[in-house]
Amino acid sequence: MPARRKARKRALDVLFEADLRDMPVPDVLAAYIRRLEQPRPEHLGYAIGLIEGVAAHLDRIDELIASYAEGWTLDRMPVVDRNLARIAVYELLYVDEIDDAVAITEAVELARQMSTDDSPRFLNGVLGRIAEYATR
Repeated sequence: MPARRKARKRALDVLFEADLRDMPVPDVLAAYIRRLEQPRPEHLGYAIGLIEGVAAHLDRIDELIASYAEGWTLDRMPVVDRNLARIAVYELLYVDEIDDAVAITEAVELARQMSTDDSPRFLNGVLGRIAEYATR
């Protein structure tokens, strides 16, 4: 698995736990880091950047997802899908070195591995619409 995909998976783990347990992201992240064995993975820095970035911009990210997820509220989305979308939207809007297509493809691939059969298509559509909006 490529390093950045591993980082996205780690970010998903932390965001998923915070979301599911309704806990502050920084608290969940701190506990997650304490549990990691030494030496820490090289991709951990990118994962932390994703987690902290999503947390810092969560209101804007959720507003966009809610606006472009036709017929779906954030609360109705599977927790995995909601947090994969958050990571991808953060990358679309705030991480210049990641191409939009890569951010979308990575979210879709992780959804294929970890969520429902309909999730990859759903995320691809929502994220594609947000990417169009972001490039205007």
